[in-house]
Amino acid sequence: MEEGVRQRKKAATGFAGGRETGNEAKSTSAFPKIYYVLLATVLVLALYSFLALVRSPLDQFLGASTRNLPGVRADYVPTFTADKAKQDAVVEAFKHAWLAYERDAMGDDEYHPILRTGSNLTEAGGIGYTVADSIDTMIIMGLEDEYQRARAWVADKLSFERDGNFNTFETTIRVLGGLLSAYHLSGEDPVFLEKAQELGSRILPVFETESGLPLSLINLALREGVPDIHSSGYISTAEASTLQLEFRYLAYLTDEDIFWEKAENVMAVLRASATPSGLVSIFVDSKMGRYQTSPIRLGSRGDSYYEYLLKQYLQTNQTELVYREMYATAMTGIHTHLVQRGLFSQLLYIAELNPHQTQNGDIGWRLTPKQDHLVCFLGGSLMLGATTSGALVHNVSIPPQTNELTEQGERDWLTGAELIKTCMATYETQTGLAPEIAHFRIPGDGVDGSVAPADWYIKGASPGSPPPFDARYILRPETIESIFIAFRLTGDPKYRDYGWAIFQAIEKHCRIPTGGYASVINVDQVPVEYDDKMETFLMSETLKYLYLLFADSSVLPLNEYVFNTEAHPLPVFNPTIRTGFS
Repeated sequence: MEEGVRQRKKAATGFAGGRETGNEAKSTSAFPKIYYVLLATVLVLALYSFLALVRSPLDQFLGASTRNLPGVRADYVPTFTADKAKQDAVVEAFKHAWLAYERDAMGDDEYHPILRTGSNLTEAGGIGYTVADSIDTMIIMGLEDEYQRARAWVADKLSFERDGNFNTFETTIRVLGGLLSAYHLSGEDPVFLEKAQELGSRILPVFETESGLPLSLINLALREGVPDIHSSGYISTAEASTLQLEFRYLAYLTDEDIFWEKAENVMAVLRASATPSGLVSIFVDSKMGRYQTSPIRLGSRGDSYYEYLLKQYLQTNQTELVYREMYATAMTGIHTHLVQRGLFSQLLYIAELNPHQTQNGDIGWRLTPKQDHLVCFLGGSLMLGATTSGALVHNVSIPPQTNELTEQGERDWLTGAELIKTCMATYETQTGLAPEIAHFRIPGDGVDGSVAPADWYIKGASPGSPPPFDARYILRPETIESIFIAFRLTGDPKYRDYGWAIFQAIEKHCRIPTGGYASVINVDQVPVEYDDKMETFLMSETLKYLYLLFADSSVLPLNEYVFNTEAHPLPVFNPTIRTGFS
């Protein structure tokens, strides 16, 4: 850094000296012309040398042809205005969910719409998971009355004095993230920041381990981190690496650097333990700070590690290049090892790597053609990454042109668009809803082709048998999240069509007439059977992303906001402290 400063100062001094000793220049009228010619030549050569910075504008100036990226239709008119009718339908759905919860279970962590009752995550009581997760959606939708009642509950009744063990990750992304987003979107109402700061301080003890990696659970009243006995004391990689957006923004707002330092140290530890492929196992030892031999996947326990690599880079206005590097390495690893094609129609999917013991006792890795619904976040994430970390220009066109992206950017864009297509294919069920997990056909899999679909199927599903866990739909948002991002980056109305089809299926099969929405046990059975639970992410993510899909593109623009993994929008900012990776 200092060398660069010195070089710039020297160059400036030399130029000034040239002006001071410019008597020779005045002796001939030819020199100014030569000077300008030389200067122009130098500028052209400099621009040519740094083609990555000027490629698109230069191509346009020189009349170079551009073409649409693969996966971008050439025969549509981009749409950026709101679809008010569809927005109103989504708002009505949100009110149907929220008002039922408020009527039957206000303040409880979770809601069961069929029994019309609530439940909490600990015997000591709850911390308003559903309220904190929903309040920013009310602000975005303009539901002033509902917002004021929810705000009053936060101000007067929300208490973290609960002598019970709460999941560190879930509490951070849902409650802390929700409070921070509500603080920003409300015009900085101090009640939300006060509660967020208190909660963040109560969570901090989870980082008091030998490695600095967080423990899975936190006793909020005792302010003690608690290991998860069900996972041998290990923490899932996603849980450890999906606290950073929230804690960094909290540090930025409060000027308490400890929030930033604790969260960032986690990334330093994980980076030191990573393999050259950029892929990571789903469990890490919080004591030793080392990955454990366990599956490699972008589904449960792994997904948001990859999601937050990109989002940490974007959150601080693309100033922390270490996250761009980690993200690029990971995406190359995914393409090298996990991207696969379906057997017949060549649907692109993201497989898993599972460890197994070979005959000679070594650890080998077996590719499994399984994709969680959770993986469907990756389609939109890849497209967003392509137009930011993979861009050659600062402001990428909508839709992007090929000359605006790097080779990796083009690769990621195409994979993202194709993955969205695959995720939409998994919605082609009897209900129009996607299963929790899909398996894909591979040669020699022994699957009866007369029973299973040609490309993907629900493992264990057979007529007359109880549905497997994989067959359920629990109101998940990941495909809608990707559809929203894809629409914002292309303006292609087909993505709105996709989202509307999913919304209609939710309305038809998940809506409970007395209020609220319930999960469906088997997406391939009509009429449906319900699991009596309305996940908090229905109001935090699913309906929020649907609303934004049909909103004007100026609402929460992607270049100004980063959505945490629970869809709480946090503003992009320039860090005020020197980060450990700087």
